[in-house]
Formats: sequence, structure tokens, C-alpha cells
Amino acid sequence: MPLRLYLLRNAETEYCRTGRYCSQDGVPLSAQGQQMADYFAKAYHHLDWKAIFCSPLSHAAATVQPLCQITGMAVQRRANLRELSFGRWEGMAPATVNTTFHDDYIRWLADPAWNTPTDGEKGIQVARRSSDVLAEIEETYPDGNVLVVSHKATLRIMLCTLLGIDVGRYRDRLAMPVTSVSLVELMDYGPFVRQLNDRSHLPLHLRRPWAGNGSDS
Repeated sequence: MPLRLYLLRNAETEYCRTGRYCSQDGVPLSAQGQQMADYFAKAYHHLDWKAIFCSPLSHAAATVQPLCQITGMAVQRRANLRELSFGRWEGMAPATVNTTFHDDYIRWLADPAWNTPTDGEKGIQVARRSSDVLAEIEETYPDGNVLVVSHKATLRIMLCTLLGIDVGRYRDRLAMPVTSVSLVELMDYGPFVRQLNDRSHLPLHLRRPWAGNGSDS
């Protein structure tokens, strides 16, 4: 069996629901988000997990907590899996950012790899730090199932890195709904996507059309 990377986006928070940018810690899951975490655990606890790597942000840890309770697996937190920093845009909706930081916003939309949210972080910086975690996983676990729990922008950037997609296009090429699961197998010839943004583990009422759109939180 090759190394199989399961990439899980955090479950719903109030920031996700309202479409606001969020990269801060201490944000709880919404009631629906907790349900999403529970449904993920029920659907995926049967896999033979080699390891679980998780962002240090509390809503990522809360997303995987039900799975850990069932399986007894420990979480390996990595600071390099945190969300892209939104700087002074923290807590704002895109329309507000466009009004308040218009020039920065337009530059960021044009190329988020090399432009930052005001006082925030470049996409290429996220690519570099998250690649360090991927390298650690590959070195430590040559095969088997490894879960990586992170956030919308970070996971999309990681997928771009794995698949050779320009990091500056991560917002234009890849969706990432809340609690979605993508599976990438690291084959001898390179990464191979087995599933992308799967939400079949969620009941229909939790697969809302807006989920994963709007903010990058």
C-alpha cells in the first residue's frame, strides 16, 4: 500500500457560516460543526490509521477529537499546518475588506502566492511551511493511512504543491468545503488524487451549498 494522505478541512465555525476571514485560535465549532465532526468520526474510524497530524488551532483539534476518542489515536500538532494569516482582515467579510483595504485586496486576488492580506501571510510562505510537514510525513510513514487536519487556504495550497499547480491559483482552481475529505496517494510516479472534497459522510442537511465558499476560514 502506498502512503495515503487524507486531507480533512475543519468543521463549521461561525466564521465559516458567515463568510468571514479567520486564522485565529480559540474559535469554537458551531453546533452544526460539532455534528460534522461526529459524522466524520463515524465514517472514518474503521480505517487503519498510522498517524494524525493536526493544525494547532482549536477548531481543527475539535474537528478530529471525536475520531481520536473512538480510535484512541493521539494527535501530532504541527504549527506549520495553521491557517494562512489574514492579518488586519481578521474577522472581516470579503466585502468589508474590499472597502477598507481595497488596493491590498485587489493585489491579493490577482496573485495570493506573492501578495498578502494586509499585514498577513503570502501563499508561498504557507506552501513552504506546510511542505515541511509533508516531508516529515513521507519520511516517517512510507505507507499506510495518515490524516492531516487543517484549514481551507492551507489545504488548497498543499494540494497545489502536491499536484504541481501554481500556488497563485489556489483560490481559482480548488474548492474546499467544511469537513470535506480529499485523498492523495503518493505513488512511485508521484501524487495521485483518489477523491477530492468528498462529503458523503455528511447527511444532506449538512452539505449546504455555501459550505466552503466565501471566507478562507
